[in-house]
Amino acid sequence: MQVARRVVCALSGGVDSAVAALLLKRRGYQVTGVFMKNWDSLDEHGVCTADRDCEDAYRVCQILDIPFHQVSYVKEYWNEVFSDFLNEYEKGRTPNPDIMCNKHIKFRCFYHYAMDNLGADAVATGHYARTSLEDEEVFEQKHVKRPQGLFRNRFEVRNAVKLLQAADSFKDQTFFLSQVSQDALRRTIFPLGGLTKSFVKKIAAENRLHHVLQKKESMGICFVGKRNFEHFILQYLQPRPGKFVSVEDNKVLGTHKGWFLYTLGQRAKISGMREPWFVVEKDSAKGDVLVAPRTDHPALYRDLLRTGRVHWIAEEPPAALIRDKMMECHFRFRHQMALVPCVLTLNQDGTVWVTAVTAVRALAPGQFAVFYKGDECLGSGKILRLGPSAYTLHKGRSRASTVPDGPHRAP
Repeated sequence: MQVARRVVCALSGGVDSAVAALLLKRRGYQVTGVFMKNWDSLDEHGVCTADRDCEDAYRVCQILDIPFHQVSYVKEYWNEVFSDFLNEYEKGRTPNPDIMCNKHIKFRCFYHYAMDNLGADAVATGHYARTSLEDEEVFEQKHVKRPQGLFRNRFEVRNAVKLLQAADSFKDQTFFLSQVSQDALRRTIFPLGGLTKSFVKKIAAENRLHHVLQKKESMGICFVGKRNFEHFILQYLQPRPGKFVSVEDNKVLGTHKGWFLYTLGQRAKISGMREPWFVVEKDSAKGDVLVAPRTDHPALYRDLLRTGRVHWIAEEPPAALIRDKMMECHFRFRHQMALVPCVLTLNQDGTVWVTAVTAVRALAPGQFAVFYKGDECLGSGKILRLGPSAYTLHKGRSRASTVPDGPHRAP
């Protein structure tokens, strides 16, 4: 008789992870639920939401009759995710803590805890994503130490696991998993990958999981929650007053508390202005935020960016990119935005130039460019530099974010 496979499932206190644990138990696995506490403060109403979520996760384990564990990664979250988050904002970038949280906390800290402390054969989460492995193949995987060096030897890791988009394209969360290591991915099961959100809710309703079914979708910064952003960030960063300046005529329109509070493309709330203005650039030297008067102003659109070194999930880098030094694919820089056709140009240091086929609105340094080829999520790289907007080129103005040494583009 085969010993039951041991799967450790991350539980957030929400409906998705609860149903993931239920489905794993139905498959006959020996399931253990683990709640991660990663943030240690009260919300705006003086309530510690982590404690409430932990209680909900514990109730899920009681209903499913599975063991429950709680772990604290407050220190790790601060050091690996939140410190980076603040550092990026101080540099005027727009970070994505959810991607970093998955990389460092869920698929490193939790993953190793499940494997080393709980003797897991595999881990699972409630993410809407799939991999190229069936469950049985996941259990057959062995730990493979990733070779060091800029590009790993392509023959050292055979049959690399691919990260694939979920059946529910609207809920697909591969965007947030685009920095997860190959080692963790090959030992991970995503039970919701083939399901729609509505069907997941139906399963919850039919299996006494009403307490998580009624909860609102989690929003805002990963584990920190939805808050007044300006008030929250100014608890950690010193105000740096500056001016709102029109990109069209350099007219000063108002003042702000810090250029790091704004991301490219967002509406700027300028006191006394009735019509909407939108952030198009930030002048780090002067502390000015440059704004344009329309949501579709040409200064908001760019078609060229450069990433930091890309984290490739299955092939590092893809064979076509190594062979031709260029590759056609798609990318997105926000979850749920439409995929944008692009051409990648590989640099010797592992970074890439991304040339979008059509200019896209509100690209911002610090965000991640996540790359796709068909259903496969190839990986991602942090956006470090932007090319000039067509408006900037037309005006003949060169600003700090303009890139002078980009790849040659076809006319």
